[in-house]
Amino acid sequence: MITVKILLDSVEKVKNFTSSINNEEVDFEIIEGMHIVDAKSIMGIFSIDLSKPLQLNIHSDDRRILDKIKDFIIE
Repeated sequence: MITVKILLDSVEKVKNFTSSINNEEVDFEIIEGMHIVDAKSIMGIFSIDLSKPLQLNIHSDDRRILDKIKDFIIE
């Protein structure tokens, strides 16, 4: 499993992020506090606080996925 921090602080970023990962065959979870949402679900993402960085869990060891979402990853 790969875990990174991402920032999705605009509607456009959420749309671009979900379209970047929707064709992947692995599960993605966003964790915000005690909430866990499916990262492929636009409605799920909008149900959490997007003003601060979020933890993204990718249920894969294929680091090539990170290239697709590099614009959203923060250090």
